[in-house]
Amino acid sequence: MRYRRADIVDRAIDALDAHGLAALSMRTLAAELDVRASALYHHFDNKAALLAAVADEILRRGRRATEIVAWEAELRLTCVELRDGMRAHRDGAALVTAVYDAGGVREPQERMADALRRGGAGDDLARVGARTLLRFVLSHVHDDSADFALGLGIVLAGLGTRVP
Repeated sequence: MRYRRADIVDRAIDALDAHGLAALSMRTLAAELDVRASALYHHFDNKAALLAAVADEILRRGRRATEIVAWEAELRLTCVELRDGMRAHRDGAALVTAVYDAGGVREPQERMADALRRGGAGDDLARVGARTLLRFVLSHVHDDSADFALGLGIVLAGLGTRVP
């Protein structure tokens, strides 16, 4: 059977949920797909590229279809979506954090920076504010919901003092 890139990512997420990040390898994934590991390299240059695609899909699945006008509400929702997406999968937070640390997972940060710019923030504040929010989410993904909401509110309030 020939697999599309999306099929491989879906199966990798299933394997992540079943066995955890430490057990996810190109070889074990290929065995689950009943193909040779070399077949996966047609779709992904290396394991890091596969993990980046898995992280992006985990975060994409966490998004909700909404249209928000206020930048603060958009940022709050984006942060909650990211947290929920990571928490929905075994080792999801560890995977997304590792990919972020390796230079991936930039779409949510760009989305947050765009929201800050729409709210009136300059480029520097938008860039640093978005990075700060993303790092907050990555660092506090396992906090209980009340603590996460309180911390997020503190960060957003601080940004609010700087956005015109």
